[in-house]
Amino acid sequence: MNIKKIEEALRGVMHPVKEKDIISLEMVEDIKIEEGKIRFKLVFPSPDALSSSIKKSCEKTLKDAFPAEDFKVSIMELVRERKIKKRVTVELGQEALENVGHIIAVASGKGGVGKSTVAVNLAIALAKAGYRVGLTDADVYGPSIPMMTDTEDYQPTVDESSGKQMIIPKEKYGVKWMSIGYFSKPDQPLIWRGPMASNALKQMILQVKWGELDFLLVDLPPGTGDIHISLVQDIPLSGAIVVSTPQPVALTDVEKGINMFRSKDINKPVLGLVENMSWFTPAELPENKYYIFGKEGCKKMAKKFNVPLLGQIPLIQSIREGGDDGKPIALKERADGHSFHELAAKLSQSF
Repeated sequence: MNIKKIEEALRGVMHPVKEKDIISLEMVEDIKIEEGKIRFKLVFPSPDALSSSIKKSCEKTLKDAFPAEDFKVSIMELVRERKIKKRVTVELGQEALENVGHIIAVASGKGGVGKSTVAVNLAIALAKAGYRVGLTDADVYGPSIPMMTDTEDYQPTVDESSGKQMIIPKEKYGVKWMSIGYFSKPDQPLIWRGPMASNALKQMILQVKWGELDFLLVDLPPGTGDIHISLVQDIPLSGAIVVSTPQPVALTDVEKGINMFRSKDINKPVLGLVENMSWFTPAELPENKYYIFGKEGCKKMAKKFNVPLLGQIPLIQSIREGGDDGKPIALKERADGHSFHELAAKLSQSF
């Protein structure tokens, strides 16, 4: 047993999201053999929800590589954070966004595809990966973020220290949240025409004290109406991700969404597609996949429009329960939440 052989053994440990071994990713430092122990540092560029499982894989791999040796494995976890570089360029009236790195719209061609579920879990997964994250709920007619984050009782306050009235977002689960739902009762419908709704949405973004953020996610209403066009024209978006099920009916509307962002008047990049409810996996049969809404529809659509398929989210009961209970599944280090952490990793790599 020597340092070179230890390195060779650790090449067998793959990062489950980045799909490369930890030696190639330069995550292993200062390997030492001393006093019946193998010691080394396991270095992450940001807090990683998968660190404990990677650490266990290292220990098992080394024990399997040197079965005749009697030793213990001592691993020190380190985080050297690398923040996203700021790219948002703000104009007059957009001062609240001057310290925001990237603004990303989360859109869907139609309702009922789980767009808000993806947005909330993506925000939490990015936060758990060490990024500074905010999310604004721009779904005026059906704000669901308060329920999904268990923040329905939040009553926003105002900060006037800058000479302007700035709304203070709710901070929970490592994310800053803002929603039109904080300003109305859950059973109170918002009967607004387009211009009024558009102005309210702009306030939910431009009049909020976001502070320093790496990512600000904007959970858009479903569809491609004038609210969307007005909003994305007035907000310095870095790009959009489009959420859909693999069902042909839903994918027809995805084409409209992609074409809206790529239109001459908007001209914002589509960063990729997210396929939600890709397959159903019952808890008692975790290896089984049932393609209820069709198979790989978003994969084909992504190829057609030459955009990445950022993730495939299974239809699992625990994901639905997490949203209904206000404790999204991405909070937990469980296998049924890993798809959101993989999505967060792929999205952050886009920048």
